[in-house]
Amino acid sequence: MRVVEWDDASTQWSHFDLALLRSTWDYSMRLPEFLNWAEQTSASTHLLNPLPMVRWNTDKHYLGELMQADVRTVPTTFVEPGDSASQAVNEFLVQHASTDFVVKPAVSSGARDAQRYGRRELAAAVVHVERLLDENRSVVLQPYLDRVDADGETALIYLGGTFSHAIRKGPLLRRGEGPTRELFAAEDIAARVPKLDELRTGERALGAIPFATPLYARVDLLRDAAAAPCVLELELTEPSLYFAYAAGSAERFAALVLDYPVNGGA
Repeated sequence: MRVVEWDDASTQWSHFDLALLRSTWDYSMRLPEFLNWAEQTSASTHLLNPLPMVRWNTDKHYLGELMQADVRTVPTTFVEPGDSASQAVNEFLVQHASTDFVVKPAVSSGARDAQRYGRRELAAAVVHVERLLDENRSVVLQPYLDRVDADGETALIYLGGTFSHAIRKGPLLRRGEGPTRELFAAEDIAARVPKLDELRTGERALGAIPFATPLYARVDLLRDAAAAPCVLELELTEPSLYFAYAAGSAERFAALVLDYPVNGGA
């Protein structure tokens, strides 16, 4: 086993039985380059998770597909380059009654360029959306589900399609802090025992993936005003899997990787 950087041009990927994606967290700023690398690497070895899944999951437009598959998802509106930022934000606010809302890019990692706004901060939100659109980036608008302030966010980790463990994240986005330019906002994390409705939502989300069972997956959930769990994100590319919060989980994952059928398994 070797740990290497994905963009290390000296790496001969054909020398490995498989390449396991783990912390390629700069992909969102270099997506075409990253997907080109993933395609070339897939031609040389087994990439996990596989290339088609990575292509699908690195752009949050997949949330639209989950909504179409009747997976309960945080309501999501997409704003595309060429659209009017002010019109899109105003129409979104007419459709959603929430006091606060979130602006973030459709291709992102961590909390970079994500920000929470109140309705009285419309002008700042429009400037944020315009900046992203001017960078030729699609934008995600979502109502801020304020139960997260008390309940936090639940992340369900699946290994080989089987639920492994869960963690709780405290709320990340606060009013008035401006879009996060760092990769991650400071996180408050603890182990969590998920409730049955969260597990059912996680299973439904995984079942809606248009691919075979992923080797690893993380389903991030928030509760809406009716206390129902909703998918915030479905992480299949490079998620933190929080092994430190579940004894034996790293060993179980390593065993799955070692047992992966590299001869025709991808």
